[in-house]
Amino acid sequence: MNQYLITAYDFTDVDALKRRMDVRPHHLDGARALKESGNFLLAGALLNDEGTMIGSTMVLQFESEEQLEAWKQNEPYVTMGVWETVDVKPIKVANI
Repeated sequence: MNQYLITAYDFTDVDALKRRMDVRPHHLDGARALKESGNFLLAGALLNDEGTMIGSTMVLQFESEEQLEAWKQNEPYVTMGVWETVDVKPIKVANI
C-alpha cells in the first residue's frame, strides 16, 4: 500500500465555513467508508488561531495512484467546493 499525507485548505470566501459545515456529514461518511476499506489511517481539521476549521489533513493509503485519484475526484470537500487547494505527498508511516 502507498501512503499519502493530504493537506487541504478551504476557500476563504464569506460562505466558506457554512459550506464546510453543510458538506461535513458527507465528508465524514466518506471517511468512515475509507476506514472500513482500510484506506483511512488518520485525519483532522486544521484550525486557525480562533479555533475555526480552515482545512483538513488526512493520512490515507491506496494500492495505486488511480485509487488515490478516484478518491480525490469523489471527495465531497472537492466536489462541493470546500477545499480550494489539495496537496498530496507520498509518505511512509512509522511502524512503531
